[in-house]
Amino acid sequence: MSLANTFTAFFSGSPEIVCEAPGRVNLIGEHVDYCDGFVMPFAISDRTHAAIKRRPDRKIRISSMQRPNEIFETSLDDLQPSGEGNWERYICGVIWAFGDHITSGLEILVDGHVALGAGLSSSAALECSVAFGLDQLFETRFSLAQLAKLAQRAENDFVGMPCGIMDQSVSLMAQAGNALLLDCRDLSTEQIPLDLASAGLELLIIDTQAHHALVDGGYAERRASCESAAAKLGIKALRDCSISELEDSRSKLTELEYMRAEHIINDIGRVHECVDRLKNNDFIGVGNILAKSHASLRDLFEISCPELNLAVDTALENNSLGGRMIGGGFGGSAIALFKVADIDQAKRAIAAAFKEVGFTEPRFFTSLPSAGASVTN
Repeated sequence: MSLANTFTAFFSGSPEIVCEAPGRVNLIGEHVDYCDGFVMPFAISDRTHAAIKRRPDRKIRISSMQRPNEIFETSLDDLQPSGEGNWERYICGVIWAFGDHITSGLEILVDGHVALGAGLSSSAALECSVAFGLDQLFETRFSLAQLAKLAQRAENDFVGMPCGIMDQSVSLMAQAGNALLLDCRDLSTEQIPLDLASAGLELLIIDTQAHHALVDGGYAERRASCESAAAKLGIKALRDCSISELEDSRSKLTELEYMRAEHIINDIGRVHECVDRLKNNDFIGVGNILAKSHASLRDLFEISCPELNLAVDTALENNSLGGRMIGGGFGGSAIALFKVADIDQAKRAIAAAFKEVGFTEPRFFTSLPSAGASVTN
């Protein structure tokens, strides 16, 4: 049954609008967003869909195709950041972030196809599918950058997750066949061609299904180290330091701060190098950059784990042009660039390697760079 037909079964009448927004993969630039660096994500083909209809009162009713027996109910007047609730908080947060622009109650049915817990930003896909639809329905005419900030505010202030703006930006602004170069300081963007299909290539996403403890504390420690290093160097953020300047100031930093800063500065440089390689269709060079980034995240930033290392190492042993862990670290997913003809064998090899050492069976996804949010009905 289609989302629109299911909406009619759940609620009264048909939806006024159906929108979709994608999840994402960050090709290069890891942990550099909070250092005012550059990142280069792209949208994946997996998407979340949202069907929306206005109500004549101020009641809000929300449900999901994945939880068909549950309908969450509240009202516009009761939306308050509290940290309580489940997945519906992301939708309520978006409605709340629109403020007085939302002038009536709503009925919303969502259908999520971005894998949960895989580091593919299912939360941003959910937020942006709803935000895009509300912008159309209430004719607020926000720019995509404004919608991204609104969705980020929903997650930061309503849900209580201190994410950056990368995920929402790419979910809304992505263009098919392109990665999005995002300057995390001024939020300027540039579409960078990522034509993997014409080169006979595809990016394999490997969800290790590993979720290690200490991820929250580990993230906070690394961010604090980077901010401490910047303060000792007398700069606003590590983006403002070159490797030569870092080396000249080594005595000012602890060894740990130096290691963290070295990764950040080099990974920002790798983003720019990757842009140059992509503009010249040098995918072998792109693969080498991914491999260097993984080594840096493993050895200098120390956020990889045995599952991620095994996934990347096995991919490289099976004809990958290059790969790396993605996301916050300590688990989650890795990516690896392959010729299309080599992917099936690589998946078998990675699954066998995981089984041999007793790891949870990994999940695999493939995706070409896809378009951002849109209206589908």
